[in-house]
Order: sequence, then structure tokens, then C-alpha cells
Amino acid sequence: MSTTPTAVLVHGAFADAASWSGVVAELQNHGVPVLAPPNPLRGVASDAAYIASVASQIDGPVVLVGHSYGGALITVAGTAENVVGLVYIAAYAPEEGESLGELQGRFPLSPLVSNLKEWTYPVEGAEPAVEVTIKAEAFPDIFAADVPAPVTKVLAAAQRPLAASAFTEAASAAAWKTKPSWALVAGADQAINPEVERFGAKRAGATIVEIDGASHAVAVSQPKEVADLILAAVRATS
Repeated sequence: MSTTPTAVLVHGAFADAASWSGVVAELQNHGVPVLAPPNPLRGVASDAAYIASVASQIDGPVVLVGHSYGGALITVAGTAENVVGLVYIAAYAPEEGESLGELQGRFPLSPLVSNLKEWTYPVEGAEPAVEVTIKAEAFPDIFAADVPAPVTKVLAAAQRPLAASAFTEAASAAAWKTKPSWALVAGADQAINPEVERFGAKRAGATIVEIDGASHAVAVSQPKEVADLILAAVRATS
């Protein structure tokens, strides 16, 4: 069994696991085992259960890394026995019993909220449910202002939608109460108000790094800086 924790990278809404590509390469270059599973994006409880299941099947310790909405998932899934640390990347870090809507409602809303496009998806035995993406024309400024325009155009077309109900579903646990945490605040984030990121990170007692001018897609635009924080967490928990 490896004593070096495996970094499990959990992407957020409007993205997929490929958004971690640069970070994965950096971690692999440092000999850190890494896994970037798909996030179902269907709701906090079910998505966190999936991530916890992935973590529990890894032989050895795990550091969970969550971007954006993925932060809510690692907050709940981090209670898994072999999880030894949490890393929040431009992410939500809710309290037990708190929804994302309640957390971000403490501060002025980001431009994301007024630039969501609603879609529906089928639910067996029930009425269709609502999911959301970012309007294509607003995506570059809101999600990835520091990413080259051709890349941003691809990211906008490849968005993965989030179930709208995820914003109102309360977190059933807060693993940061018992596990050490680290957080990167993206100073120019237009998807999550940076104040939301700072508040959650401070409340969790996280070791905080802030990158001025970084967009929500900081893992794409500045993979080395993101990987450096994850490496700090891996080394601290080894």
C-alpha cells in the first residue's frame, strides 16, 4: 500500500475531468498518484456518494481536491475513512446543513447567476428536471477570462450541465471539521464571488493561497500554481 496519498481531482459544474489535464501532468511529474473521475453533476448527496465510493476503493490515503461545485462534494465525501486532506480550488466549502445557495447568498451574487441557461433532462417516473449551463456568449468572461480565446471557445461548447436542484440541497456533513484543508482563492473569479471562497476557506481553517487576477478556470490557466498547493497538501499528509 502506498503511503503517498492519491490526489483525487473532482471537477465542478460546466466542465469535465479534462479541465484538470495540466494539473494532472504536474502531479505525475512529481510522482504523485492521481485520479480525475467524472462528476455526475446531478446533486450534492448523490455526487458526493459517488466520489466517496471512488475514494474508498483506492488502496491507501487520499487527498480530495474539489473545484467550484466539487468543493461541496469533497466537503461531504471527505468523511470517508481513508481521506486525509481536502483541497479547495476556487470552490465552495459549505457547513453541514448549508446549501450552496445559502452560502453564496451571504455575499453579493456573481455575474454567473444572471447568465445561466436552463435545459431539461428526463427523470424516470417523474417530470423532467432542470439543469443549467452558462450562456455561451457570457462563458469567456465569467468562467475563463485568463484562458486563451480559442481554448475558451472549446470549453464553452463542451460544458457539462449541473442539476439546478444542486444549489438548494444542503451538505450532510462538513469533513473540514476533522480533516486538514487547503484552499486557493481565485481573485478575479466571476463565477463564484471570491468573498464566498475566502469565507468558506477561513471558516474551515484552511491554509489559504490567493492568486490575484485568476479566473474561475484557474486549474486550466495556472496548472502549476494549482498543483503546487495540492503537492503541499500531499506532502503534509504523507
